Amino acid sequence: MSSESIFISGFIVFILIMLSLDLGLFAKHERAVTLKQAAIMSAVWVSMALGFYVLILNYGHLLHHVDNFATLQEVNAKHLHHLKLNPNDFAGGLELYRKNLGLEFLTGYVVEYALSVDNIFVIVLIFTAFGVSSRLYHKVLFWGIIGAVLMRFTFIFVGATLITHFHWILYIFGAFLVYTGVSMFINRNQEEKIDTENHRIVRFASRYFAVHPRFEGGKFFIKIDGKKLITPLFLVLLVIEVTDLVFAVDSIPAIFSITKDPYIVFFSNIFAILGLRSMFFLLVNIIDKFHYLKVGLAILLAFIGLKMLGANYAEEIGLTTSVSLLIILGILAVSIAASLVFPRKEKAEIRD
Repeated sequence: MSSESIFISGFIVFILIMLSLDLGLFAKHERAVTLKQAAIMSAVWVSMALGFYVLILNYGHLLHHVDNFATLQEVNAKHLHHLKLNPNDFAGGLELYRKNLGLEFLTGYVVEYALSVDNIFVIVLIFTAFGVSSRLYHKVLFWGIIGAVLMRFTFIFVGATLITHFHWILYIFGAFLVYTGVSMFINRNQEEKIDTENHRIVRFASRYFAVHPRFEGGKFFIKIDGKKLITPLFLVLLVIEVTDLVFAVDSIPAIFSITKDPYIVFFSNIFAILGLRSMFFLLVNIIDKFHYLKVGLAILLAFIGLKMLGANYAEEIGLTTSVSLLIILGILAVSIAASLVFPRKEKAEIRD
């Protein structure tokens, strides 16, 4: 068994263990997650991501079984790392490769985590529109995230295959990200609403499945007179899954602008997605206070798209991965600070 297989298998086993612990211990009782629990969960997931970053810094070469200079050169060219390697210094080249890999993972993680905030805005709207009890949030998000992991796994490796065979597709990704960023900025103040009666997913499910008219606690399905029906809670889960699918169309190309290594894209994406649930509970009651965050995310997407379009010149003008990370963090910090310093003015009520 190669070191590459061991590395990937170990990561998947780790994720399965963490999800099993979550389902078996933390989701055993249907109750609302407190702010303290959310803060602890968020700290745990962020710490694990940082721990994985340290692991890559020390053992990242095992990911592609890099044990000689020829393999290092091949991986460097295949994943477009653009590292300047000295054939007489394999040890130095290996260290440079690991540092670059770690930086790509960290930058991808920050980008995906930031873009997840926009996902939270929509999830809050979905839960509110469908009238889901707060004690059921954790269960819906848990199963929603399992679906998201499977979908993104497929997206990432299909995307990597397309990039390998059709390098020009990166320019399409870049143009799409710029378009998305501009659209997000233009529509930043548009109030989003969800029509539960006429939502496409609800109409689709109602057409092909028997739908129970009311919630039945935390049940996704219920059997009445021998007939199996889906509950409104399962409809909510379907809506969240499709919503994540839409968000993945933005976020996955964004990470491919940072690294072309599908494993690093997958690792950074999954760590961010697994931390999304705890971040949701941490921000659910204060998310509206960060009203400039959409502006920041719009600028972030446009920046990443432009960097992807000018990939051949990015390094020449100093837009290395480390500089890009600092710019990304700066954009997020400024948008958060602006939201706190310039709070949104409440609309005055019209009185007779």
